[in-house]
Amino acid sequence: MPDTQAIEPITVDVISDVMCPWCYIGKRRLEGALADVAGIDVVVNWRPFQLDPTIPPEGKDRRAYFKEKFGDDERVREMHAQLVELGRAEGIDFAFEAIERSPNTIDAHRVVRWAGIEGEKMQDAVVERLFSLFFVEAADLTQRKTLVDAATDAGMDGPVVEALLAGDADREAVQDEIATAQKIGVTGVPCFIIDNRYAVLGAQESSVIADAIRQSYQERLAGVRPPVEQG
Repeated sequence: MPDTQAIEPITVDVISDVMCPWCYIGKRRLEGALADVAGIDVVVNWRPFQLDPTIPPEGKDRRAYFKEKFGDDERVREMHAQLVELGRAEGIDFAFEAIERSPNTIDAHRVVRWAGIEGEKMQDAVVERLFSLFFVEAADLTQRKTLVDAATDAGMDGPVVEALLAGDADREAVQDEIATAQKIGVTGVPCFIIDNRYAVLGAQESSVIADAIRQSYQERLAGVRPPVEQG
């Protein structure tokens, strides 16, 4: 049996979009799962996805966008009511009625990518701040200042982030990651890729994510499947 000290960390790649309320709920449930498997070394990476890449850079009026997407205002109200209840159970106070614009999230994903270069904790902090800004504080994620403020609040160098956002740095890299997710069959988010082996689709309960992590860890211990090298 392998030495447990030699076991590499279990990776959890979270394919997510910061304009997706289910992804915010999924983040809370992932946090619950990580608490349940506290004895296992886990590394979390946040990966980009765009639920709607057709939204223009300046975003769209939120009500008009939902009207085009769903047609029925009552349907949207029912969806939001369900999410508000689920969010409350996870400590999230969704403020859907206050959100004025649906954003194109490519720039937000660029910031998340740069945060990942500074480490897992920094990336988590930026993702959390972006979710909170959009869904709780109803901030406009199409505004560069909002993204810079989110990065600064999390501890990143604001002027550096602002300068990077002014150009196209890593835009193509983010788009390539999204394309890769689509190629492997991801059509909705959140999607949790556990150790590059198991996929947990949707904002599943914490226990489901925790079980997938434990299963992968036990396979590592048993030597059933050695870890796959990341490209």
